[in-house]
Amino acid sequence: MCAGNQEVVDRSELVIVAVRRQDRHEALAGLRVDSDKVVVNVMAGVGNDDLRQTLATDAPLVRAIPLPSVRERRSVTVVCPSHPEVDSLFEQLGGALPVADEAAFDVFSAVTGTLTAHYAYLDTLTSWAAGHGIDHDDADRYVRGLFQGVGRALADGSRSLRQLAADHETPGGNNERIRTTWFGPANSEALGKALDGLLADLK
Repeated sequence: MCAGNQEVVDRSELVIVAVRRQDRHEALAGLRVDSDKVVVNVMAGVGNDDLRQTLATDAPLVRAIPLPSVRERRSVTVVCPSHPEVDSLFEQLGGALPVADEAAFDVFSAVTGTLTAHYAYLDTLTSWAAGHGIDHDDADRYVRGLFQGVGRALADGSRSLRQLAADHETPGGNNERIRTTWFGPANSEALGKALDGLLADLK
């Protein structure tokens, strides 16, 4: 048991900074991080230069985007820059994806911001089915099973995402109809613009 954050840092070789960015100055005030430590910065929208200034340290700083599925050792974690100890940690949790610079890191961070939109999409499907007389629990069970199957298909790295989509479609069939009428050029462009706006805020 440690008395406070300073003792945690002093007794650690690898320090993970995981606070909300708006709370970082208060949470990290007065904290001393010696140069023999490695600091992993998992704060969204906080660059390493910003964190280095806050901590006033010469310790190596590495940004990372760990997702909840690291608990199951199934998540690829983007890191910047590559560092052997940090890469090794995340390789054990599903894989490390080092990127060359923070501009590339911010692009991955923006893509990560679409995660809960996916869950909301599935919830919309469930609610739509329930609105058409399907028992909500049955709709929920079916939608979950449907997209768990999609998740398993994603493990096939030999096929591109575009190819996976094509493989799940029959020409002129139901999937093609929804993709081309709902997720057509206008919605695709709207998603791109939303990501561009998020990326601009992350820089």
